[in-house]
Amino acid sequence: MSQPGRVDRQPAYLLHAQAYRETSLLVEVLTPAHGRFTLVARGARRPRADVRGVLLPFQPLTLSWFGKGEVRTLHTAEWNGGVPQLSGLRLVCGFYLNELMMKLTARDDAEPRAFAVYDQAIRALAQADTLSAVLRRYELRLLQALGYAGSFACDQHGEMIDATADYLCRGGALPERDQGQSVQGSGLSLPGAALLAIEANDYSSIGTRHVARSLLRLLLTDLLGEEPLASRELLQAINAIAD
Repeated sequence: MSQPGRVDRQPAYLLHAQAYRETSLLVEVLTPAHGRFTLVARGARRPRADVRGVLLPFQPLTLSWFGKGEVRTLHTAEWNGGVPQLSGLRLVCGFYLNELMMKLTARDDAEPRAFAVYDQAIRALAQADTLSAVLRRYELRLLQALGYAGSFACDQHGEMIDATADYLCRGGALPERDQGQSVQGSGLSLPGAALLAIEANDYSSIGTRHVARSLLRLLLTDLLGEEPLASRELLQAINAIAD
C-alpha cells in the first residue's frame, strides 16, 4: 500500500536540525522541486539509527519522504559525498548561507534556481581561497534568483553603466547616475566600474569586494530590516573576512 504524499529520491540539503521528542529530529531541508520544508526523522537520534551519520549540514543528500502536512516524515536518506566537511571559518560562513536562505525563502515554494545557487556556494566554500567573494556571489545570486535584485549592467533608464561614472544605489531599484542629487532615505553612491565587475561575477579586486559588501548590505537590510543575522554577527566578531 503506497504512503500518501510519497516523494522518492530528491536532491536536498539540510539547513537546520533540532531534537524532537526522545529519539527523533526535526530537520529543515531545501530541495529544488519542493522548496524548503520540515521533515521529522523518527528515531534518528538512536545510537544505531541508519540516518544518524547521514543527516549532515553542508552535504549533498538524496531524500525520500511521505506525508502532506506542514511536517512530513523522512523515509530514507542517502549521503552523496563529494564535498569536504566545513570547519573553522568556512563552517561559520556555511551557517550564514543557511540562515540567509531560511530568512529569504518561503516554505513549500519550489525555486530550483535558489537550490542551484546554494549548491554552488557550498561547493565553492569548501575550497575557495577568498571566502568573502563566495559570500557576495551567493548573496547577489540568491537575491536575483528570488526576484529581489536585478542586473547591474544598466541603470534605471536602460542605459549601460558607465565605468567612469558613479551611481546611486537604493534597495529594490536599479542604479541611477549620481549627478549630485539628494538621496531620500538609505542609499549609496558607488563606482560604475565596480558595479560592472559585480555584474560580470569578477570579485578578484579587493575594491570590488568592498563595494559588493556595501551594496549587498543595503539590499539585504531593505528586505530584512535592521535586525542582525546571528551568523553575520559572528563573522564580524572574528573579523576574518574583512576584504
